[in-house]
Amino acid sequence: MEAFARTGEAIRATSSKLEKTRLLGEYFSGLDDDTLPLAAVYFTARPFADRDQRKLNLGYAVIRNAVCELAQVDEDALGESYMRHSDVGDVIEEVLEGHTHPRATSLNDIQETFVRIYEQRTVKKKTEALCELLDRLTPREAKYVGKILTGDLRIGLRAGLVEEGIAKAFGAPLADVSVAGMMTGDIGEVALLARQGALGSAQLRLMHPLQFMLASPEEDAAAIMRRVGGEAWVEDKYDGIRGQLHKEGNRIVLYSRDLNEVTAAFPEVIAAAGAVPQDILLDGELLAFKDGVVRPFFELQHRLGRKVVSAQLLAEVPVIFVAFDLLYLDGQNLLTEPLRERRRMLEALSLPSPFMLAYLIRALDAPELDRIFEGARSRNNEGLMVKDPESRYTPGRRGLGWLKLKKALATLDVVVTGVEVGHGKRKNVLSDYTFAVYDEGADRLVNIGKAYSGLTDVEIAQMTDYFKSITLHDYGRYRQVQPEVVLEVAFDAIMESGRHNSGYALRFPRIKQIRRDKTVREIDTLANVARMHRAFTGERVQLVEPADA
Repeated sequence: MEAFARTGEAIRATSSKLEKTRLLGEYFSGLDDDTLPLAAVYFTARPFADRDQRKLNLGYAVIRNAVCELAQVDEDALGESYMRHSDVGDVIEEVLEGHTHPRATSLNDIQETFVRIYEQRTVKKKTEALCELLDRLTPREAKYVGKILTGDLRIGLRAGLVEEGIAKAFGAPLADVSVAGMMTGDIGEVALLARQGALGSAQLRLMHPLQFMLASPEEDAAAIMRRVGGEAWVEDKYDGIRGQLHKEGNRIVLYSRDLNEVTAAFPEVIAAAGAVPQDILLDGELLAFKDGVVRPFFELQHRLGRKVVSAQLLAEVPVIFVAFDLLYLDGQNLLTEPLRERRRMLEALSLPSPFMLAYLIRALDAPELDRIFEGARSRNNEGLMVKDPESRYTPGRRGLGWLKLKKALATLDVVVTGVEVGHGKRKNVLSDYTFAVYDEGADRLVNIGKAYSGLTDVEIAQMTDYFKSITLHDYGRYRQVQPEVVLEVAFDAIMESGRHNSGYALRFPRIKQIRRDKTVREIDTLANVARMHRAFTGERVQLVEPADA
């Protein structure tokens, strides 16, 4: 573990991508076959590989309690340290200094403890296991265990650099490393295959979740058409959960976007899949669907997380699986086939109900795409999925073959009521703004959201100084400020929510501009928010088509 932590610190100390890759390659090349796969996975800030279904279910409270117990300090000491660092790993290193009893600990020892934590079913036992591990580590080693457990190393290892480090270590083509990573969902296995010169043997395997292909967000139809070329395939952005269905013989498994198995929650989908004669891997969306209409997401939520679904719930909240991609068919890996061919093969399957297909609309230019978007908005949909019909399926990648067309529903003029210290490079500035609208009936300000994007670093630095000058109460990381700074905030939707005292929350709020020309007396009202919410939450119509044609 000492060498892992030392390498992590060296990577953190340089901003050069080439140097980070060199450091990773040098470290990986010196490891044995037992340690290499663990190191590769840990440098992705995960205790287990992507495809591994084990989850530690280890919240911050367990980490906090273990560190406080070892260091014999209270939560306030951790809070003060976090104010200085804004990084859980750095807090662990600082607070544990002089309080552990280090001894040589390998990555295999770390993995054994992770497995032990996974197997424990009580918070007390998980805390004890973590406490024992941290006690045998140096504070710097403990810092990296904390970073792995929180899923964020914060050392500048952006997505793909671990793959580049593997390629560098073993002289393998980066493209081959990437493909093997997509196929296996296990960066540790990929590292071993690269060492063995066997990346070409990586196979897509059913009954192991495959990372989902992601869509890049874009607000401009012309920019989308430039990226996809002369023809775009357009689908509604569905209001459900992403689903990946694997069928091999009589075995059928359903995975969600976070790669967790959700088979038990959707028995009608599993039963229907059993009637499909082929072995398949489908990508699609699970939707609540009743009386021929897609139902709101909150109805689908009643089905999520269920081990057993009652007959009553099946009747009250029936679901469909809207398939929009076919990735595997009877032993044939289709990832590298163009979407046009994958869709043709998907339609030829004639899937039984409750399977449906995504309804396709073709656009040939930006004005046509804008018209399709306005049509979707008129049906109360928040956006569209736009796909290049020639695109390959790239698991875990957010490329330009799939794009998400979403435009701000509207903007609101709001006033800032609170500010908070940011994270990462913004840990020393006030970059997270809580904002409010005016409730005329109660003659008060009511919070409706929080935004932390849209301003430049220079603007944030300037506003930090200003917010400090108008602070009413300083609570540490959070400050209540005099409500006088007016922002224009864009957003994608308005939802009812108990999170804020307005009763509403904005979906994906972002700061469009600081309205220096407006005062708090000119901000939007709660009544206006309510009108916008009613207009947006009329019946939503999402388009699907039969899969058994």
